[in-house]
Order: sequence, then structure tokens, then C-alpha cells
Amino acid sequence: MPQRILITGAAGGVGTLMRSRLRRPDRTLRMLDVKEVPAAENGESVEIVEASVTDTEAMVRACSGVDAVLHLGGFSRENGWNETLSVNIDGTHSVLDAALRAGVPRVILASSNHAAGFRRVAEAGDNGIPADAPPRPDTYYGVSKAAMEALGSLYHSRFGMDVICVRIGSCFERVRDERGLELWLSPDDCARLFEACLSCPSPGYRVVWGISDNTRKTVSLDEARALGYEPQDDAEQFADEVTPNTKHEYIGGPFTTTPLGEPN
Repeated sequence: MPQRILITGAAGGVGTLMRSRLRRPDRTLRMLDVKEVPAAENGESVEIVEASVTDTEAMVRACSGVDAVLHLGGFSRENGWNETLSVNIDGTHSVLDAALRAGVPRVILASSNHAAGFRRVAEAGDNGIPADAPPRPDTYYGVSKAAMEALGSLYHSRFGMDVICVRIGSCFERVRDERGLELWLSPDDCARLFEACLSCPSPGYRVVWGISDNTRKTVSLDEARALGYEPQDDAEQFADEVTPNTKHEYIGGPFTTTPLGEPN
């Protein structure tokens, strides 16, 4: 059956990486951002929407006829409190409210490891820090992701919407530092995880860690695997390329010492 997926933040880093990886012959990607999104090419089934996630009425229109929303929009780094509140928290509320009003049954929310950045690496144990570990945000940005998860829980419990929150580790083509050897989520594995989130029957409300099957992982993959996620990549392939860092006590790494509210 043909499927239409709305992707917010489509011009951002993860949105750009996912565009080709989530393409399917029977799927239309509705790409939304306040920034310019490249037009469809090579026979892509792509719809471009210029709108802000903070504009609820625009979001309702964008959600029309959509089977699921992949919410990647918002600031991806630390920012001032007012900006973070407006875009990351109010914006998530707008997305969920619009999805509800448009009758969208499933929303996938891009949370972050920074929602639990003050969890100690030593908590990992044999299976890693579980995905349902209570939030311990490390920044205003982390607070916004903890709020995102709470809003997702509310919309599931109140309205029966399927909501999956993915605490993304570090999604880039290559690992950038030693901490990334623990938290890397390869773009290919990211797409595999989102596909699992899209296809899992009746997931309800879930929080899962978004990482690859890294040799040095400090967070659990059990919850993501329960959705049908089968990671195939390992950050260890970059171990000889990264510069060793001072050992970090918390999974949030340098975010735990980033001045609050200062863009980084």
C-alpha cells in the first residue's frame, strides 16, 4: 500500500542523510523545513513544504494524508532558553497536536543522548544503560529532548497515538572523537532504525537508544531490537582515526560542561 511520511527538519543533517535512505517505490516523502529543501530529482517521490514546526496550522496542513511523522526539526545544539523553548519544546507540541488533529496514527520523535547526558558511563553494566532510564539532561537542549519524550508519552496515554522516541547518539558519516566510538549511529543504521519504528505493529509509547552495534557501546540496544531493529555497523572501524579524549564520566561528554544557553 502506498505510504506518505512527513519528515520535519528535512534540510538538516539527519534529514539530509535520511532522504535517499528512506526512499521506497511505494513511498512519498513529504519534506518540511524553514530552510530550502532541494527539489525532487531522479524520479523521487518527494513533496516539499516550507513551514516552521512552530506554526500549528501549517503543520496540520502538512500532516494531511500522512501515515506517519518523523520529527527531526529543531535546534540540534545548545541555544538560548527562549529559542530552545520556542522551537524544540513548543515546536514538538505543535507537531504532535497537528498530527492528532490530522489523524496521523504514528509519530517518531528524534530525542537525544543529551536527554540523559548526566547518566554516568559507569552505569552501563553488561547490557548498557537502559532506554527507559529516567532523563538526566545535560543542557537546555537536553531538557528540550526530555520534554519531547514527556509530550510523546502524554499524547500516547491521552489519545492512543503510537509514539517512539529515539535517543540518537551521534549520527554522522564518520566517527569524530573517542566518545563517538560508544554512541555512533551510522546513517545506514539510522535508516534501519527508523524503518523499524515505522513498521513495528502497535508499538504504543517507546523510548529507544539510537546507536549502531558498537563494540564500546554504553547504552542498551535491547529496546530498539524489540522493535525489529537489526544494526549492522560498528564504530570500531574508526578507532585508529580518532584522537583520544580525556576519559568522560558522563555519556553527555563535553555537553555536561557547556555553558548553559550559549550556542555551540
